[in-house]
Amino acid sequence: MAKTDRDILGRDSVDDLEAILAITNSDVDEAVHTVQDNAAAIFTWDYEKGARPALNKLYEKAKHSQWNGETDLPWDTIVDPDAALEPFLAAADPRFGVGGDLAMLPGSPVKSWTEKEWREMAMESVNWRLSQFMHGEQGALICTAKIVETVPWIDAKYYASTQVMDEARHVEVFAKYLDQKLTGWYPINRHLELLLDDIIEDSRWDMTYLGMQIMVEGLALAAFGVMHQVTEEPLLKKLLRYVMSDEARHVAFGVLSLKELYAELSDAELRERQEFAFEAAVRMRDRFLMQEVWERQGVDVRPIVKGLIETKPKDDPFQQLLFSKIVPNCKKLGLLDASGGWLRQRFEEIGVIQFEDWQDTGDEYDAFALTNEELQGESA
Repeated sequence: MAKTDRDILGRDSVDDLEAILAITNSDVDEAVHTVQDNAAAIFTWDYEKGARPALNKLYEKAKHSQWNGETDLPWDTIVDPDAALEPFLAAADPRFGVGGDLAMLPGSPVKSWTEKEWREMAMESVNWRLSQFMHGEQGALICTAKIVETVPWIDAKYYASTQVMDEARHVEVFAKYLDQKLTGWYPINRHLELLLDDIIEDSRWDMTYLGMQIMVEGLALAAFGVMHQVTEEPLLKKLLRYVMSDEARHVAFGVLSLKELYAELSDAELRERQEFAFEAAVRMRDRFLMQEVWERQGVDVRPIVKGLIETKPKDDPFQQLLFSKIVPNCKKLGLLDASGGWLRQRFEEIGVIQFEDWQDTGDEYDAFALTNEELQGESA
């Protein structure tokens, strides 16, 4: 029997407003969050390095591309948060601002907002996004450590070990930037936390790859690209550039590993992966509703979130671009058209299928790699 949205998402429809608003972080004062990891640790006695040449190439690339977050970024840069975030205001979502769609909603709680209030909102939203990236990077740190533990191939274990180091570095630099250059960070968004919990709790190693390497890291790579283009603040720009060079390898790692496995799965098994990918896509969409930011600004969240989820996907260019890496990678893995094209239909419903023929990340990571000059500059 086909699963319903309630089976997959825990609610009756993708845009169920009350169900979305009911998901909030109730333990923001807690320093520790525990998740049950149900996976078995796998040893392999097959130590043949290079049995999977594409993964071996990725491993060698990763060893060559390591950087030090403490010494390779210009932390002595003086950052004025207002000036640093100014370019993000010009690139803001057109639904925001005086005269924007959200202000024009019937009974809108932001109808009378001034430019100053919208500016404060924009500043908070950038802080919030960087905070969620930081939390997501810790999720990637835990998930990649799990991949080292659970994947049966030595070439994959070798590469995943380098990604553990990458993710630790990413958490480190985002935390330092938020604490030292901005105004601190937001707690994790509950929609993101639920997704990370699902990925960690699943016992199947390929679900860790799919949830983290393809979905979460794919979205992050696209988002970092947008922010890197927009920002003119030199420290943040260089930080994002370095993180992107790692993230592209991470997504490629998922594509290269899963392509081999998924070619051998049955339609029923692929359907499970499709449903998981769709759930992840919806959870990531929900996290960008920014409930915590609106609450901090003293706004009634319900009409704002209702207005955001009723926006046609084609009218939300920021969220559209976030899926520009996910959809082509799902296509390369055979997930779009498996099981009667179920995932293709769902991606059509949420308005992101147009990215299916964009370049996937299986080979694209070379384009994001740090140049020899950048690497030499680090070691100089």
